[in-house]
Order: sequence, then C-alpha cells, then structure tokens
Amino acid sequence: MLGVEPGELGALIRPDSKEGAHFRDTMKGGFTGGDEYQKHFLPRDYLATYYSFDGSPSPEAEMLKFNLECLHKTFGPGGLQGDTLIDIGSGPTIYQVLAACDSFQDITLSDFTDRNREELEKWLKKEPGAYDWTPAVKFACELEGNSGRWEEKEEKLRAVVKRVLKCDVHLGNPLAPAVLPPADCVLTLLAMECACCSLDAYRAALCNLASLLKPGGHLVTTVTLRLSSYMVGKREFSCVALEKEEVEQAVLDAGFDIEQLLHSPQSYSVTNAANNGVCFIVARKKPGP
Repeated sequence: MLGVEPGELGALIRPDSKEGAHFRDTMKGGFTGGDEYQKHFLPRDYLATYYSFDGSPSPEAEMLKFNLECLHKTFGPGGLQGDTLIDIGSGPTIYQVLAACDSFQDITLSDFTDRNREELEKWLKKEPGAYDWTPAVKFACELEGNSGRWEEKEEKLRAVVKRVLKCDVHLGNPLAPAVLPPADCVLTLLAMECACCSLDAYRAALCNLASLLKPGGHLVTTVTLRLSSYMVGKREFSCVALEKEEVEQAVLDAGFDIEQLLHSPQSYSVTNAANNGVCFIVARKKPGP
C-alpha cells in the first residue's frame, strides 16, 4: 500500500491465522499487526499522504509517476499480457492496474482490511464520495500517447476488475477462502514489506504468492528498500527493512527467473516514509518439473 503502495501497502496481515503464529510473537515486540491495520489504518489519510497527485512537485508524486512509468513499460504494447491478473495488497488504490487493464481480461483486487476493500468498491461502483483518481489516470493515458481517453480508461478498468477479495500473504492460499484458477500474473506493489515482520516472513510470503501463478506466469513487484516504518496520518505502521540483494535472492528462491530488475533511488518524504530507494522486478515462474 505505500504505494503501499506504500500504497497498497498493505494491510495484508492476519495474525490470528495458524500460518501467522510467528507473527503474533513479533507483534508483541512492536511490529504493527493485522488487528492494528483493521482498527487504525484509515484509507483517506493514506491517500491524502501518498496520492495527492495535483501537479505540484513532491517525492510522493514522483514515486507515483515512477510506478506508473514502470507499469506502462511492463504491460504496454509488446509487454506482458494474458487472461488473469491478481493484485495482492491493493490497499485503497487502483492506479497500479491502469496499465494492465488493456492486457488482461480478468483482474482481481485484494487487501486485508475491510476499509480498504470498501474504498475500492466505492470507486468501482462510482459511488458518491469515491476517491478521485482522475489526475493519475490522465498521466497513465499520457504515457500511452492519448491523454484524452482517460474516461474510457476508467470504464475499461471497472469492466475488467471482476472481484475484490480479502488477502493474507501469510496463508498458503493468500486469497482463502476464495480459490481462483492459477493466474497469468500476480502484481504486488510496495505492500509485502509492510505485511512481513522479517526477511524470513517475506521469503515465505513470496512462495505463497508463487502458488497463485501458472508455471511460466509472471510476478511484478515494487519493494520499498530500507524502510522500517511509514506514517498514515499521525499513526506509524511497521515494515521490514529490506536490501535490494535480499529481495532479489528471495524472488529467485521462490522459484522465479528474474527478467527485469530496476533499482532506483526514488524515495518518499523523510517525514512520511524514510526509505532508501526502491526495487522494481519482473520475474517469471519456472515451469514445473
């Protein structure tokens, strides 16, 4: 969710699950757990902090542009395509699937917290008070060479998002109890580092995401590096501080071949999220034996 994405940052955690038993222990030491996300993560505070894309320069706006540019290059003409895409840890945001909505026919959004999923549904159903993503949509359309089709773009996205589900990356099936056919692509932007309390937990969660993919399917992820916490309003949420090399090795060990790795110094405002760069990865799940 800081984008996670954090944005989509997400609230992906379910510490009451059996798979999250290790997580409960860590929560006692101060790591933000799932209960805290459910109670205290306010989507509008998060959106106001990281997604005020009004044209004024800010590190947050530059981070959003960076992600939109990476996604355009990944899912644009000649890029990844398929039938199904699952976005894990969507948070209250939709920008991350703008580039993919022309390349995939069936998109699933997901997040751990009820409020974030409600925020997604509000935009998808064009309900009063839905967040205005117009500036971000227009920028995404500019990258495609046609800024005038932003309304068409929004409607296309609404048409291909087929469901909004709860997710918990610490489960063997992160979308349980829902069971979906193996996907062509799993997307997770700046969310995993906020859901995982340690490098081991992050590595295990990546393996869980891999289980959602067909052999040969793709993982697309952005990870905020060296980030130990981020602010949403006046409340602080924990992250596991990851190095580029740790992320790279974790992806390889989860059964992927890395096709693209972009290490950028792009960072948020220090007062919001004191990270040190980001890592954007496109990886292909190895075929089965």
